[in-house]
Amino acid sequence: MNKEQFDKVKNGKGFIAALDQSGGSTPKALSDYGVTEDQYNSEDEMFKLVHDMRTRIVSSPSFSSDKIVGAILFEQTMDREVEGKHTGDYLADKGIVPFLKIDKGLDEQKDGVQLMKPMPELDDLLSRANEHKIFGTKMRSNILELNKDGIDLVVKQQFEVAKQIIAAGLVPIIEPEVNINAENKEEIEAYLTDSILEELNKLTDDQLVMLKVTIPTKADQYQSLINHPNVVRVVALSGGYSREHANEVLKQNKDLIASFSRALINDLNVNQSDEEFDRILGETVESIYDASVNKN
Repeated sequence: MNKEQFDKVKNGKGFIAALDQSGGSTPKALSDYGVTEDQYNSEDEMFKLVHDMRTRIVSSPSFSSDKIVGAILFEQTMDREVEGKHTGDYLADKGIVPFLKIDKGLDEQKDGVQLMKPMPELDDLLSRANEHKIFGTKMRSNILELNKDGIDLVVKQQFEVAKQIIAAGLVPIIEPEVNINAENKEEIEAYLTDSILEELNKLTDDQLVMLKVTIPTKADQYQSLINHPNVVRVVALSGGYSREHANEVLKQNKDLIASFSRALINDLNVNQSDEEFDRILGETVESIYDASVNKN
């Protein structure tokens, strides 16, 4: 583990940018950016265009290490280059810690949740991540209902895979997303906290994880997780909230920082001049940084 990167993730002021839209979400991300489906004819062309978008973001002077702690990448983004360097190396040289999305999507809903699909090639992916200066990983599950058995299954699966990631020398971001429209969201989050704590308490001293959670209904719901000795950092997803609302409720949670995706890139457009693009990205970065650092 890179000590400088660890210290930045553990103590750095700012937030983690989520630039990890994958196959299923890429057309929507491109459409929001102003690139319509009639502008590409294959998956390769689609991923080239989304990499161009991400390159424009990470190479912008507004995407700076004084505001941005880390960035989560999609596998193809890791494998591609920015200004002649692999993306992870480019970010690391810029002082921004690179993470990699490793999950292969979600299974069908059962017991009020969606577990992660199997990841049979994970060991190979983790080996490649180590070659590209990747510090950690991210994997997402989805919780839609207050079903304790389902929630426990999500948490157990996440920690099982997390141990495989830790063994490869990386720090896993465990992401049991709670759907923002779920009934009993506050009760789900309370039970989820207990379920995660149970698994955290089984870890050895050197098994370190991060957590990525939906901004909770009850402020500081996840403070016990933030304070746990095996947790490096807890970050929050925007989950479909507008950036303004996500920033507002994030400010109510001390020590919780952002890891936004849509809320970070929604106002960017392929047709903007570089000056306009950098200005809008800078304003967005500043607002998310403020919500992550300056609490109510």
